Amino acid sequence: MTHNTSRLFGASDTIRPLLLATVLWLTVSSATIARGEDWPQFRGLNRDGKSPETGLRKQWPAEGLTPLWVVEGIGKGYSSASVAGGMLFTTGMVGEKNEGILSAIDLSGKIKWQTSYGPDWSEMHPGSRSTPTIDGDRLYELSGVGRLFCLDAKSGAILWSRDLPKEFAGEAPMCGFAEAPLIYKNTVICTPGGKDAALVALDKTTGKTVWTSTGFSDQSAYCSPILIERSGICLVVTITARHVAGLDADTGKPIWTYPFDTNAKDPNHSVAPVYADGRLYVTSGHRDGGQMLEISTDGRTVTPGWTDTVLNTLHGGLVLVDGYIYGSNSKDKWVCLDLKTGHVMYQTRGIGMGSLAYADGMLYCYAEKGTLALVRATPTAYDLISQFKVTQGDGPHWAHPVISSGRLYIRHAEFLMAYDVAAR
Repeated sequence: MTHNTSRLFGASDTIRPLLLATVLWLTVSSATIARGEDWPQFRGLNRDGKSPETGLRKQWPAEGLTPLWVVEGIGKGYSSASVAGGMLFTTGMVGEKNEGILSAIDLSGKIKWQTSYGPDWSEMHPGSRSTPTIDGDRLYELSGVGRLFCLDAKSGAILWSRDLPKEFAGEAPMCGFAEAPLIYKNTVICTPGGKDAALVALDKTTGKTVWTSTGFSDQSAYCSPILIERSGICLVVTITARHVAGLDADTGKPIWTYPFDTNAKDPNHSVAPVYADGRLYVTSGHRDGGQMLEISTDGRTVTPGWTDTVLNTLHGGLVLVDGYIYGSNSKDKWVCLDLKTGHVMYQTRGIGMGSLAYADGMLYCYAEKGTLALVRATPTAYDLISQFKVTQGDGPHWAHPVISSGRLYIRHAEFLMAYDVAAR
């Protein structure tokens, strides 16, 4: 079913990040290793919404950015793109049978292959949601109905799959499974939400079960897990329906859990935690705000720190820059918090609620109503520099911005756009 429906608009002009990049990528056996400018999984190399790139524009033209190209035919969905090895990968849903397809697109905007992976989410907010995770010459995709696939990145051939809710007695959240699979060493980690299997790790080559979270049971709530290193212990940290949890990444043993948003009838925890220097911030969409947790020096306990009633981010993500948390809330305002104290540095309407990414001193803010903005990352004010409207596609703009090799990639509905954001 491979076909190319791209339209070319022009040609391109000329912490820990290192630690987590090592954890995630130096264990890959393939010769295809993610580079620093790649964006190989949801929210970038370290899952923090940040790119290490420099030399990017500090201002856009008054009329906005003109796409280098626009690709159509990738299906309906909210998945962002992943970028590695000179290719982009994203998912969508097509046809009366709600068929999920994974598309591989080269850097000129040509679709190289498309693979069907069976039904995707057809109920509330129908469409694909999970962003593929690229690991060497393989990639991993979790469908909205909870089936995990491993595919060959060059050909699109499906190498193995597992039906997570069926095999681990889990149940899809109200809006379907939406997390991005996490690679750690030789495993791929997901959240089926089953008994003694809130989280599971599968062998990334064979798909066989390596561990389950025996002793910890809770439903999935959309969150993409992250990795945290603390005193030599590597923890998988995530937010399930009723808990913030830290598990030993090697064994799946629950190291600590903390009750969170326990009274919610429809827990929405699609925003991954942010972390620095023992401080972990978590937030809950549709609720009153967030919570900072202090992780002990040995990594084995957590204690509550400050709470806030401002930054209840729905699904647009957070970025942490120089000790300050940036994101939008459910009241259509953009917010900056001090991670150490919880002090609100600013809250302002800006361009309205949306998602964001960070690179080279700037926030790339993408409002759910289609405005794309360049904002200086400073805690003193919401310093809006440039903005324009993304007009391709229909429905809410929920995919996250992607920055790779001087380009900004924006997905909306059945369209994927590439913009040149490199400085002249």
